[in-house]
Amino acid sequence: MEKFYVTTPIYYVNDIPSLGSAYTTIAADILSRWNSINGKSVRFVTGLDENSSKTIQSAEKAKQVSFGVRKNKKCLKTSML
Repeated sequence: MEKFYVTTPIYYVNDIPSLGSAYTTIAADILSRWNSINGKSVRFVTGLDENSSKTIQSAEKAKQVSFGVRKNKKCLKTSML
């Protein structure tokens, strides 16, 4: 079976999602579904850069990070949108 890989950019979590973020995600989803329908084994990968220094500083400032368990609540909230 032929394989098809599609990825999206790593999204910036310190701001609201933009139209560009929606466009790239929807385009990647359409590509992955089209290739899946046509019999390819599809891998769709997306994510957030939750360990960048600016993201961590922003989460610490908002008191939304706990390094004991390495959970960044700001990123978790953004990724659930």
